Amino acid sequence: MVDGHGAKHRFAIAQGRAMKVVVLTGPESAGKSTLCSALAQRFQAPVVREYVREYMHGLGRETCLADVTPIAQVQWQREQAARALRPPLLLLDTHLLSNHQWSLALFGHSPAWIAQTLAQQHYDAVFLLSPEGLAWQADGLRCQPKVSERWAFHDALHHWLATHPHTSSTTTLVTGDWQQRYQQIEAALITLLAAPARPAPSTR
Repeated sequence: MVDGHGAKHRFAIAQGRAMKVVVLTGPESAGKSTLCSALAQRFQAPVVREYVREYMHGLGRETCLADVTPIAQVQWQREQAARALRPPLLLLDTHLLSNHQWSLALFGHSPAWIAQTLAQQHYDAVFLLSPEGLAWQADGLRCQPKVSERWAFHDALHHWLATHPHTSSTTTLVTGDWQQRYQQIEAALITLLAAPARPAPSTR
């Protein structure tokens, strides 16, 4: 058994290692943003938030294919700016794969540069969240209330990750309720960072 001092020492060592970049991705209402917030607090890590919501809130109309590139460009720029700061752990509340897949799902086309850029990147861990286990919640922006639609989106993400294994050291399928998802990802990050374990926070 490792005592408290030993656990703190291991975490201090982890903070001196290379930055770990971790992605949470998945369909709507899978808990990405809530989990990122909880994990950011747990590990004292910065989060790159999903820009598309910010963009759509100020748009005043439905999105179209022409919106995909400016959305993806800002998402990518924010990720690169966060990487440049080199924190021990960087959490991404989605990444370019989500922009790519949403463009395909909504418009049947995705700008080629998005997939090309994504294929040249590497992430230390990708967590793909299941559409089951959490209830879908309408918020004025979400558009896939049917679980079959969310499964199709999930499976498309999974297929891309499986056919581009060089982009991630590990891809983990995350299931269960909110607490189970948190605990599964926390345990993986503890292993990744050699950080001490703590109790899960209360649900949202």
